[in-house]
Amino acid sequence: MTAGVREQPRGAGFPRPRPGTRVGPAGWLTAFAVLVGVSYRLWLLAHATPPTNSDEATMGLAALHIARGEDFPVWFYGQQYMGTLEAYLAAPVFALAGGPSLLGLRLPTLTLYVVFLLLSWRLTLRLTGDRWFGLLVVALLALGSDRVVKNQLIAGGGYPEMNAAGVALAVLAVDLAAGRPGWRLARWAAWGFLAGLMLWVDPLVLPYVVATGAVLVGFCRRELWGAAVALLGAAAVLGATPLLLHSLSTGRNPLRAVLSAGGADASAGWADRLHGGLLLGPSLGMGFCAPGRCATWQLWWSYALPVLLVVAALTAWWAMRRGSGAELRVAGAVRLALVLAAVANLAAYTVSSAAGRTPVESSRYLSCLLISLPALLWPVWTVARRGPRPPAADRRPLRPWLARPVALVLLVATLGTAAHATWQGARTAPASRAAEARHDELVATLRHLGVRHVRAGYWTCNRLTFASAEQVVCAVVDDTLRPGFDRYPAYRREVDAAPAPAWVAPTGSALAARLDERLDAAAGGLELVSLDGWRIYLPR
Repeated sequence: MTAGVREQPRGAGFPRPRPGTRVGPAGWLTAFAVLVGVSYRLWLLAHATPPTNSDEATMGLAALHIARGEDFPVWFYGQQYMGTLEAYLAAPVFALAGGPSLLGLRLPTLTLYVVFLLLSWRLTLRLTGDRWFGLLVVALLALGSDRVVKNQLIAGGGYPEMNAAGVALAVLAVDLAAGRPGWRLARWAAWGFLAGLMLWVDPLVLPYVVATGAVLVGFCRRELWGAAVALLGAAAVLGATPLLLHSLSTGRNPLRAVLSAGGADASAGWADRLHGGLLLGPSLGMGFCAPGRCATWQLWWSYALPVLLVVAALTAWWAMRRGSGAELRVAGAVRLALVLAAVANLAAYTVSSAAGRTPVESSRYLSCLLISLPALLWPVWTVARRGPRPPAADRRPLRPWLARPVALVLLVATLGTAAHATWQGARTAPASRAAEARHDELVATLRHLGVRHVRAGYWTCNRLTFASAEQVVCAVVDDTLRPGFDRYPAYRREVDAAPAPAWVAPTGSALAARLDERLDAAAGGLELVSLDGWRIYLPR
């Protein structure tokens, strides 16, 4: 890389759209794609889709406690990693709305998705200057399979904000490295703050922090000797303040907790890891599969991804080293950074035991790969639109003749597979809405019965407590009725102190079967209240 690149010769490298330029068809279609993507997700939220769970409810309870001024948690309840930024974003919504709700909890995550979508479009134009390619990227990101919308909308910790922050880091790196004038110190501070903030929120995005940081070091080395580095460092410390203060006060290392959650202390065979990390993971995590499963034909993306990574890396390296102009060299460097960050993210996931033990659910760890989408598809788009340009000495006619059709087929297959996965995900919305209605009936029935304290399974407890705004407090039990994992221990203490807690279990569950055995017991028996999908067991 070239140190101290500050000039922007007009016309050098790719053509950048200038302010005041006519919007044109590509611009209007991009705006329409943004509207479709946001509308689709609003429709999903109106149908309680994707379905919520107790982990998301835990973040909602943290937001409720913040809104009430009762607690200000640094970490997701019950663990020592994953910052509670989503709870702090939702707390003002709860305060203004007068109470918690699933929609209120997800409005900030929807906003983060909009930020991610708009910044991805901006990054694509910064890197390529091609508005039609920007439309393609926005159209792909407007789609959303079951796994993708879960990552984007569920306030379960980390995922909705990581992609927005990662793209923002890349945009700032492009502007700073290319020497874009105006607000430079503010951009340095913003980059540092986001880097520190993501260190607290979720370290999964760290490959993008490191990669874009390397671009800044390579192109802005001289500037970093001045006030910029001090401001960047101070802003990074400010962003990571919750993590630093907690670590200093408790002496605990959050990195160790992250490694443990990723399966560093568990075992999984390498065959399972490679299958989950390299075959299932990319197609699931990047939005090409049906809910909870991947058909064989949908796995084609996982086979194509290594080729795309190699081609994108080589073309980006060539642009960085041989580009005719500062902007083109910077764009090549940032594209290369995005590719290398994607490789690091994919490699880290593949070597973790999570990829082998729970490959379907753990594919969420690859959500950051969407940040690299403009870099991955740019070489394909270039060939599809203009055809390959081999050296004049290359007389082999078949390669140019085949390259463009292959590129076109790849782009059409990418859009078609993502659209099909989006349709499959949208079909689950009515069932999700019906399940949420059944849960609302459960909460209303418990209130009507005057039940204040219950025992239930992990995936029931905090969801029930959040939906009732803590009017019903729940302690976790396992399928043998023994105490389970309570993320918020105060709830267990309150339930244990209650004279006669009730029990709640989903119909047909192992817990319900065990509780059914106590229905006919003469002493200490239970009375059953049966609802659609749920069973309430009241002490006699």
